[in-house]
Amino acid sequence: MAEAGTGFLEQLKSCIVWSWTYLWTLWFFIMLFLVYILRVPLKINDNLTTVSMFLNTLTPKFYVALTGTSSLISGLILIFEWWYFRKYGTSFIEQVSVSHLRPLLGGVDNNSPNNSNTSNGDSDSNRQSVSGKRIPVCCKQLTLNFRREPLTYYDMNLSAQDHQTFFTCDTDHLRPADAIMQKAWRERNPQARISAAHEALELNECATAYILLAEEEATTIVEAEKLFKQALKAGEGCYRRSQQLQHHGAQYEAQHRRDTNVLVYIKRRLAMCARKLGRTREAVKMMRDLMKEFPLLSMFNIHENLLEALLELQAYADVQAVLAKYDDISLPKSATICYTAALLKARAVSDKFSPEAASRRGLSTAEMNAVEAIHRAVEFNPHVPKYLLEMKSLILPPEHILKRGDSEAIAYAFFHLQHWKRVEGALNLLHCTWEGTFRMIPYPLEKGHLFYPYPICTETADRELLPSFHEVSVYPKKELPFFILFTAGLCSFTAMLALLTHQFPELMGVFAKAFLSTLFAPLNFVMEKVESILPSSLWHQLTRI
Repeated sequence: MAEAGTGFLEQLKSCIVWSWTYLWTLWFFIMLFLVYILRVPLKINDNLTTVSMFLNTLTPKFYVALTGTSSLISGLILIFEWWYFRKYGTSFIEQVSVSHLRPLLGGVDNNSPNNSNTSNGDSDSNRQSVSGKRIPVCCKQLTLNFRREPLTYYDMNLSAQDHQTFFTCDTDHLRPADAIMQKAWRERNPQARISAAHEALELNECATAYILLAEEEATTIVEAEKLFKQALKAGEGCYRRSQQLQHHGAQYEAQHRRDTNVLVYIKRRLAMCARKLGRTREAVKMMRDLMKEFPLLSMFNIHENLLEALLELQAYADVQAVLAKYDDISLPKSATICYTAALLKARAVSDKFSPEAASRRGLSTAEMNAVEAIHRAVEFNPHVPKYLLEMKSLILPPEHILKRGDSEAIAYAFFHLQHWKRVEGALNLLHCTWEGTFRMIPYPLEKGHLFYPYPICTETADRELLPSFHEVSVYPKKELPFFILFTAGLCSFTAMLALLTHQFPELMGVFAKAFLSTLFAPLNFVMEKVESILPSSLWHQLTRI
């Protein structure tokens, strides 16, 4: 019986909400009609005449006091609204209307508030880091098919600097093949670099020469993998020889460091080739072995490639184990780490998540954890959701990415969008909650919440890294709420009226009467037409009936 009563009340409430939502115009006209019908017993005409006579007896000082008081009150409301917006990032009136009035009218707040705990921020440097997730063959195909250069000159120049840093050392002039490759890495003409690599291979089995040919001459990933395997054979021999001599002096130590970088680079590229060719389990094994053999070389971000490969295998337990190791407060964060952690937490609740149900019953603990993880990821890089939700078009990622920038967002979405689509409801949960992050951080350039403030120089660096045909995404700017603008306009308008009424009382009186007569002219016209149709004795006839 109680359940039936509750169901009836819910149905009645839904009917009232529906009527107010869609039939408010009809309700308005019904109320006007009732007021008109009841104008005689309510003595509306007499009351209006009395009010009009009272207003005519008022002096200009009253209107000055009225407009001045209105200006003062609206000014106080403006000051309070501005203080509340600066502190909490939202309008007080808007928040009250969303929290209390919208549920009564059947609305749903998609941006559920999140009371996340503040933790220590991470020191994120704004230097460029090698993305290393793609094979350069993709760039060549894009250039041939669409006649667009996917890489900017600035990006390629950084790649040249990286090659000289990782693949050369001070003792290269002692070995003819390495001396040729040292000049090849500095050469700007691609054909000249390829010719120099072939010349070096004629003298000796040079690992860096094979690397250059695999990245710049190979037209398919299969060809690139074949050349990388040849580079691996040559690189392992150099690494073993330099490993035995590394303690014999500074020059030998520098040579061993160079051979180590070359070997790690080759193995990582081979793992990426295997991933691109569909041999994902083999790629995972290669990455795990590489991380176990060289645990200190974190500049190549091999763990991020491993996370992507494990997501492709849907090995979510292994993904969580990798995150537990690298998502540490003392380690630098990345979009891959933050958004992968958010994806795993969203996966637990996204298939059953409904914004309507969440607004009625509130968020559960698991849903709150998922929303907090999404807010954390969005704060670190706010550009990713637009690419995941396909609100912006993707392009091929650059060779280098900028932490927390648009380039990092493109690189992450390019390789991880498929994993978000595979988890049912994950993109829906992201769509409903990601914008709520900006309520917690109204001024991200001045103050962060979980991380350091958003870097100001990110947009400038991204414009140099990304091609000109791409519209660089910038940090969403916080717009002033409507009620702050409204109260500011109301305060200014009433203050102006008070000043004009004080200076020109007679002129403002004439203007006010003319304005009111013009404003009520259409209403008087409608009333005359209605009275000509409906007799004034209609109420008496209805009472007799």
